[in-house]
Amino acid sequence: MADAPQIPDEAEVRARWGNFQWTDESREKRNAILARYPAGREQSASIPLLDLAQRQVGAETQTQGWLPVPVIEFVAREIGVAYIRVYEVATFYTMFNLAPVGRFHVQVCGTTPCMLRGSDDVMAACKNKGLIKGKTTPDGLFTLTEVECLGNCASAPMVQINDDNYEDLDYDRTIAILDALARGEQPKAGTQEPGRHTVEPLGGPTTLTAMVNENHDYRSEWNAPAVGASA
Repeated sequence: MADAPQIPDEAEVRARWGNFQWTDESREKRNAILARYPAGREQSASIPLLDLAQRQVGAETQTQGWLPVPVIEFVAREIGVAYIRVYEVATFYTMFNLAPVGRFHVQVCGTTPCMLRGSDDVMAACKNKGLIKGKTTPDGLFTLTEVECLGNCASAPMVQINDDNYEDLDYDRTIAILDALARGEQPKAGTQEPGRHTVEPLGGPTTLTAMVNENHDYRSEWNAPAVGASA
């Protein structure tokens, strides 16, 4: 695929990451992760350890992080399983990057709910800011990826950028978020719809309205004596 990420030369990767070891901070987290699992079940720690390793790589490269093959091999040794058992986990989940990415990994959801709500406009905004699918911008700031459902269908369209979701997007809102990140700012995560808190219906709730009526005091009812009971 033309937009597939480009993995660096193996010799270059091994020269850079062949001696990967936990930092003191990561080792402390590693110990806490492994302590969750009984002896013989260390393979269950593959996902959190891969995430930890990717974050350490990100901290060392000032990017969102990725998983070079030597780092995956390191994680496999940490839990005492064959490399392929960890590699198959890393290749299954899109949360793991198998090639270098920029400081901000922009993952645009293109699944049906987001597509129907305007993900094409979100993608157009990214492209008009110089982002190309599967590529990192020349300044190393942004990497653009189109992904499948990210679970925010009620507030589509949305993107995930590193650890944050940005929802209820359109062309202009997407541009504003990318511009803010480029300026070194941290834009508000979550819904971008004014007045919307999470994923309640636009315009306010339409069912169980009494439960969210701020003027209704249920405490008086809860504390009221039962019928027939003495005061």
